[in-house]
Amino acid sequence: MRINFYFPLFLLMFMSINGQNSPLIAQDSLAQIQWVESQYQAMSVEERIGQLLMVSVSSNQGQSALDEMERLIQEHKIGGVIFSKGGPVKQAQLTNKFQSASKIPLLIGMDAEWGLAMRLDSTYAFPWNMTLGAISDSSVIEKVGYQIGKHAKRIGVHINFAPDLDVNNNPRNPIIGNRSFGESAANVAVKGAAFIKGMQKAGVLASGKHFPGHGDTDMDSHKALPLIDVTRERMDSIELFPFRELINKGLSSVMVAHLEVPELDIREGRPSSLSKPIISGLLKNDLNFKGLVITDALNMKAVSEFGEDGGVELEAFLAGSDVLLMPKNAELAKQKLLEAYQSGIVTNTRLEESVKKILMAKYRVGLHRYEPAQLEGIIQDLNSIDNNLLYEEAIENAVTVGKNNFSLMPIKNLENKRIAYVKFGDADGTSFYKMLSNYAKVTWIEAKDIAGYKKQLANYNVVIIGLHKSDESPWKPYKFSENELFWLQEIARLRTSNTILSVFTKPYALLDVAGFETIDGLVVGYQNSPMAQEKAAQAIFGAMGTKGKLPVSIGSEFPVGSGIELKPLQRLGYSLPERVGLSSRGLATVDSLVQIGLDSLMFPGAQVLIAKKGKVVYNKNFGKPTYSSEENITGENIYDLASLTKILSTLPLIMRMEEEGHIALNHTFKDLIPEYEETELKDVTVLKALSHYGRLPAWIAFYIDTLTKERRPSQEFYRYRPVDGFTKKVADNLYITDAYQDSIYNRIGRQELKSNRYRYSDVAYYVFKKYIEEFYDKSLDKLISDFLFTPMGLQRTAFNPLNTFSEEEIVPTEEDQYFRYQTVQGYVHDMGAAMQGGVGGHAGLFSNANDVAKIMQMYLQGGSYGGKRFFNERTIKKFNTCYFCHKEVRRGVGFDKPQLKEKGPTCGCVSSKSFGHSGFTGTYTWADPEAEIVYVFLSNRTYPTARNTLLVKSALRTRIQQAIYDSIIN
Repeated sequence: MRINFYFPLFLLMFMSINGQNSPLIAQDSLAQIQWVESQYQAMSVEERIGQLLMVSVSSNQGQSALDEMERLIQEHKIGGVIFSKGGPVKQAQLTNKFQSASKIPLLIGMDAEWGLAMRLDSTYAFPWNMTLGAISDSSVIEKVGYQIGKHAKRIGVHINFAPDLDVNNNPRNPIIGNRSFGESAANVAVKGAAFIKGMQKAGVLASGKHFPGHGDTDMDSHKALPLIDVTRERMDSIELFPFRELINKGLSSVMVAHLEVPELDIREGRPSSLSKPIISGLLKNDLNFKGLVITDALNMKAVSEFGEDGGVELEAFLAGSDVLLMPKNAELAKQKLLEAYQSGIVTNTRLEESVKKILMAKYRVGLHRYEPAQLEGIIQDLNSIDNNLLYEEAIENAVTVGKNNFSLMPIKNLENKRIAYVKFGDADGTSFYKMLSNYAKVTWIEAKDIAGYKKQLANYNVVIIGLHKSDESPWKPYKFSENELFWLQEIARLRTSNTILSVFTKPYALLDVAGFETIDGLVVGYQNSPMAQEKAAQAIFGAMGTKGKLPVSIGSEFPVGSGIELKPLQRLGYSLPERVGLSSRGLATVDSLVQIGLDSLMFPGAQVLIAKKGKVVYNKNFGKPTYSSEENITGENIYDLASLTKILSTLPLIMRMEEEGHIALNHTFKDLIPEYEETELKDVTVLKALSHYGRLPAWIAFYIDTLTKERRPSQEFYRYRPVDGFTKKVADNLYITDAYQDSIYNRIGRQELKSNRYRYSDVAYYVFKKYIEEFYDKSLDKLISDFLFTPMGLQRTAFNPLNTFSEEEIVPTEEDQYFRYQTVQGYVHDMGAAMQGGVGGHAGLFSNANDVAKIMQMYLQGGSYGGKRFFNERTIKKFNTCYFCHKEVRRGVGFDKPQLKEKGPTCGCVSSKSFGHSGFTGTYTWADPEAEIVYVFLSNRTYPTARNTLLVKSALRTRIQQAIYDSIIN
């Protein structure tokens, strides 16, 4: 083979850019030289010219268009194909087919700036560049670039025409906007470099666009020729800055825009894509760019009408471009180029330069050892959990707080807050509202006019307004309506409330806001995806901090780079399992286990929640309220927690009293209730009682003595409607005599201590309830609500839930055929607690899994939650200690603890520091400080009958716990 001596010299010219390798040189440069040279020498002039053309096709086009593409490949030896709309599998099939028809492997391109979803169905959309521009940590942008590159490579794409390096310094720009990293040239350069590094790490070439800079225009080059009328000094400092920086870092290719830039080419109306001064002069000579020069699409109106068919492509090539992208007519373009070559207008040297650069690029992406794309598993590979994890990480880092008067965010002191949500915009805001509602009671307010808003908002002291605009593409409308701008100002002027504005669209929407003086909080979420809405809500309530910085200026009040960092308040967040070291695939076993429970009729329905490292990563609802229900269980349903009441209600009050010196672990029952001084119970200590080591009876069936011989509620003790002396409601249309409360405590006082030292008992909690209520002169339910539930934002937790919730929201517990003779729904299942009016120290609390998890997380965090300290850490430690383990009693002080021997309340896989409790109705919760795991299981296994013990016998709850620990990623 004859070696063209021009080539090694030409190659050496590319070998260094400021000391770095050329962007088109592979590591095995000698092998690359040999391959490129051999391919070039084997081609005819027509085939070499064909290499310049990259022709457009869509995988969703009809067969005639696809046949035409195959003909162009076979007959005209085109060098590349750019795919547009369609689906990933069909595109991969076509890529393989087209490659097999080509003599030299094709360079496959795509315009996939935010991922393949920019063009293809069934693929993933990553955040817009504007969103990424708000992220301070460039490693996150590198990960996004890598993942997009990985997706492209998976379906056979070699070059992605991304990232957009335009500095968007014109807010009215109709075509760039969200596609830009922002208005700061330095920020665009840094983010662009990270994106390119990631994508090229995946083996896909990047292409910086749109040279020399498309940011400062209010015209779309798809429709007309935009004018960039600025000085060269301005261009050097802004538009050209990112290109210069990234060229010096090895940018593979540059796409040249269709722009009129008088400062760079004095010929009026001359598109930059056809300008030799701009391409050969500025880009290749002045900026020393040695990579591929690619035109923007040559079928765009800004350039396609500049000359006759075929002439535009020739002009672009003569100006210095290598790849002629999307020619209007590929055959005519090739013919014009060939004629120009034959007449000497196109020299052999010029043709060789571009063709060999294209071949070098093909070698670098591995086309010298081409393998077809594997078709099996494409959809799964393109939609893996990795995408969601990365998207979540990006959004968390992007959410930006622009204003935070009075340190309003994160919202604290929930007991003093009455919060309303107002939705603006024409897109969905449900994800935002639902996440807000995880933290506090938030009311969705709707009105037709400002008078309606003012009337409804009068009773709220915090108003959160969300602007929700379509997230389908970066070009969708993003502005407030005129009415919304007026309403915003009027709502923000309400003296009775603070206003937080959350914007889920392009930040430029804020430019239309008349002023921010009365707006107390500003949050920019950038996109209206469910994830962006959820993360903004979590930031507002302190479940996550904020680090985002505005990538563009919003008037003079919020200059580019603005951003207030919020610190988290240790509230539960919501995330994906892998973010906290759990496997989604492993947790799928939990689904299977719960389904086994449903299929085996262990319970009609259940809620299961798993949190790790302060993040809820699994929160699912299964089955129905009853076996015959039509509706499914939702996260809004609440369950009778049974004995979980002990550690979620009574124990917190005892812990607080212990801290304040109102109770001590060595106090005895006679100290708490002086009437017990002459009873056997007198010397039972608080410590022993809470550790179930006080020899107390397991329970007392108080209700039996109140039944007739026919085992029906006796008229001596009950009435069917409330009357004087009968005000304690036991169930629907059943009221017990108020005097029976004394009978309960008298009977407790008459109990004999049992011989067994360890015996699980409810009895002590009757005593504690009486002491607590008499000390504070308030009912236990009111005390715990004021102390814990309301400040923590528990929205679905209450005693006697029918006072707060509808019957449909409450899961039935049993068909009672022995005491109340009715469906027990909304009334506590435990008979003794029912006889206390639904408020027992040992039972009576209703809740959902989410609220239970909050309390357990508070314990896990040493007594702190949501910016409030409820207990000292030493208190948590004191009550979470097993004081009688040496006596083979596993219990802590109130809390249950892991088994000491083989069998017990856990899977045996938890740490010794872990704690929790189970409930008779089929409930269970456990927290492990070492693994940082909170687990909640709620069911109504007692429906329709408490005789159903299948759940207990199957150990399903602890088998689920085992599955959670098996899912920990080492």
